[in-house]
Amino acid sequence: MQLLKKLSLTSWIFIALVAGILIGVFFPAFAVQLAPVSNIFLRLIKSIVGPLLFGTLIYGISSAGELKTMGRIALKAITYFEIATTLALVIGLVMVNLFQPGNGIKITESTAALPTLAKPVSLSQVLEHAVPANIFEALGANDVLQMVVFFFLFGAACAAIGKKAQPVVEFAGSVAEIMFRYTKYVMYLAPFGVGAAIAVTIGKNGPKVLFSLGKLVGTLYLAQGLFVVLVLGSALTIARVPLAAFIKAARQPFVLAFSTASSEAALPLALENMERLGIPKHIVGFVLPTGYSFNLDGSTLYLSLASMFVAQAAGVNMPLGTQITMMLTLMLTSKGVAAVPRASLVILAGTLGSFHLPLEGISLILGVDALMDMCRTSVNLLGNCVATAVVARWEGVTISANTAKELETVA
Repeated sequence: MQLLKKLSLTSWIFIALVAGILIGVFFPAFAVQLAPVSNIFLRLIKSIVGPLLFGTLIYGISSAGELKTMGRIALKAITYFEIATTLALVIGLVMVNLFQPGNGIKITESTAALPTLAKPVSLSQVLEHAVPANIFEALGANDVLQMVVFFFLFGAACAAIGKKAQPVVEFAGSVAEIMFRYTKYVMYLAPFGVGAAIAVTIGKNGPKVLFSLGKLVGTLYLAQGLFVVLVLGSALTIARVPLAAFIKAARQPFVLAFSTASSEAALPLALENMERLGIPKHIVGFVLPTGYSFNLDGSTLYLSLASMFVAQAAGVNMPLGTQITMMLTLMLTSKGVAAVPRASLVILAGTLGSFHLPLEGISLILGVDALMDMCRTSVNLLGNCVATAVVARWEGVTISANTAKELETVA
């Protein structure tokens, strides 16, 4: 009993994953009947969207918006965020088109109702649709893009008004905290959702589906590795950040984020180690937390890869123009993803709906999402540490290579 109590949620998810695989292989008829379990979990995930975006975006923008004193740093941070996340999206799309991990998988649920071709969506249509005529309608329809635009502008207005808007800002902050806890409660059901999802998938498609899902996981890890080396490594080199010192500072938070699948759990240690690296408190305190909403490199790469994986599995042909439009949409909708376990599924659900792709694809991904979440979460954390160091160097802060010895001594 003591051993069971000590197991983390991630451990339980891995146990459920194995159990679901065994049920799907040896009891396929029973496995198919577990579909309502995974569907309930998906409905709970969708219920998080509106309140979570309201709290995180409004509170984050209004609280981090002291532009008179932080304007220069904010501009540099936002510029870096956009470059990094765009490159993450590009790498995700290139890798998913190169390896085609969704080929060979068939999404059988509601397949007859799906169009054979994705509807072409122009950039002008996306921009027009992004502006909500009625925010309550957008909330009712779970339209992520419209909610992001409205809450972003609402948060900016709160920052401009100042003290008079403080009650609204504090309310938004309270909603954000409540939704973080709500999401945590929902994630307690993740082992059941994961076990049921993988069991249903294997029960319907047979054990051969594991190869394709394994190909998806391998493609994601390879893509994330390339992003870390090519993009994050280049950023550190160009900014002349001592690599040895940075690695020692980021190593422990990275491992913590990977093992817990929560970048929030690693935030306190990351803040502390970035300061020990020699970065001033006002830069660390602004860039690192702000990146938790606006610089989720690992999640952004995952979203582009997962969206295309579902399209491939559903047999939906997505032209290059539509893929680029999806990438531009994800650049907006990925802002505000909560830094909690498996919250990227929230944005993925909205993206699939916007491009007429079957939500059943989430059930397919859910079976191996625990493996992918550990990877993308740790890359999120690492990307924000890199952003903090790059902005500090951009501000003329000197980071000494001798800091590596000090960090090693503290560790």
